[in-house]
Amino acid sequence: MEPRPGTTETLARFVVETRWEDIPAAARHEAKRALLNFFAVALAGCRTEPVELALRSLSEFSGGKQATIVGRRERIDALGAAFLNAAGANVFDYCDTHLPTVVHPTSPLAPAVLAMAELRRITGPQLLTAFVLGFEMECRIGAAISPGHYPKGWHITSTCGVFASAAGAGKLLGLGVQSMVWALGTAATQSGGLCECLGWPAKSVSVGNAARNGLWSALLAEKGFAAPPEPLAGAQGFLAVMDEPVDWDALTGGLGRDWQVANNSIKPYPAGFVIHPLLDLALDWRRAHPDAVVEKVSARGNPLLLQRTDRPEPKTGRESQVSLQHGVAAALVLGKAGLEQFTDGCVADPAVAAMRRRIAVASAAGLSTIAAEMDIATADGRTHSLSTVAARGSAANPLKDSEIEDKLRLEAASWKPGHDIQPLIDAVWSLDRSDDVSGLAALAV
Repeated sequence: MEPRPGTTETLARFVVETRWEDIPAAARHEAKRALLNFFAVALAGCRTEPVELALRSLSEFSGGKQATIVGRRERIDALGAAFLNAAGANVFDYCDTHLPTVVHPTSPLAPAVLAMAELRRITGPQLLTAFVLGFEMECRIGAAISPGHYPKGWHITSTCGVFASAAGAGKLLGLGVQSMVWALGTAATQSGGLCECLGWPAKSVSVGNAARNGLWSALLAEKGFAAPPEPLAGAQGFLAVMDEPVDWDALTGGLGRDWQVANNSIKPYPAGFVIHPLLDLALDWRRAHPDAVVEKVSARGNPLLLQRTDRPEPKTGRESQVSLQHGVAAALVLGKAGLEQFTDGCVADPAVAAMRRRIAVASAAGLSTIAAEMDIATADGRTHSLSTVAARGSAANPLKDSEIEDKLRLEAASWKPGHDIQPLIDAVWSLDRSDDVSGLAALAV
């Protein structure tokens, strides 16, 4: 790759110079939706084993009580809180998805800006501005190296999420252009994450690090910690090392006009998003045919479906979240696709296991990642042909605001039935009128 001097500075200048007034109302609203969903999925994951173990480890080295761990009474230093909240939000694969890149953008980003809100006095508009700009950076950098980056085995949420947290935190710190370049450069050299870890607690480390290391990169830059002038597009910069044909227009084209948050998707199911169209089909069909006996299922989806979720015999609940066979089988047997259907117990359910073995899958390059086709053969000799072009929750078929609220209420109630989460919901919707958001995360405790 030929170096392109000035690329990182262009992105840094955009982050530094963009104001609240420059962000359209639709993008602001999508940011609020993403934050509401973040609190829902972080509450769902805040007491899982990976978070418990990570908290136990980090607490040994943390003397600070600076920041909130979503859903928990414990407090920890800001960097530790960013790590734990990102890990908790992503642990169930229940977080939002930027469809063009398959980045889960909010998990590494929201924890960094929320931690900053407890370190410095920040207004709601400042928080939302930083969030939208951080979202823009990770998704544009991700788009520049897509579609090849993720299939190679890079966990794109981790590799690109670190730029989101650096940019978002840097914006809240008021970094200048040079310092923002430094923040992005220090983030770039800490980028990492492997898809081999999907389905294992180890995945949470790279997602947590994306939040923690990006926040730390911004804090270092504020103190004058320098980085190279072209960390992204230099001869041995991030883009060159990733060894993908760079889509330069995706990286910098339409800055300030085409807002990436508009391409966000919010999940109704705690599983890899490429499985979602199949879950829609299976659940809808089962509701319409509650007594039908399924003999065989033939599913077709985007090539990424097979690359990431063709796992006919998952061993654990974590692994089942990235198993199309398990998700479809659970939906057909149990008529549900919630958190309980992606547990060790459900994986071991004999009826679900038997159904998994009846599912065949094929790749269809003409289908998008939010589309799928399915043929269900039943014992009465009939074949039911199903298809969808846009999974529920995708930008083309979005969840309603009220459905995201209900998701948050459900996850809050799962830890403490009857808990009133409405103050948090109201606070997120009214962020554009808030002059101090230091207590926002605490409303989730």
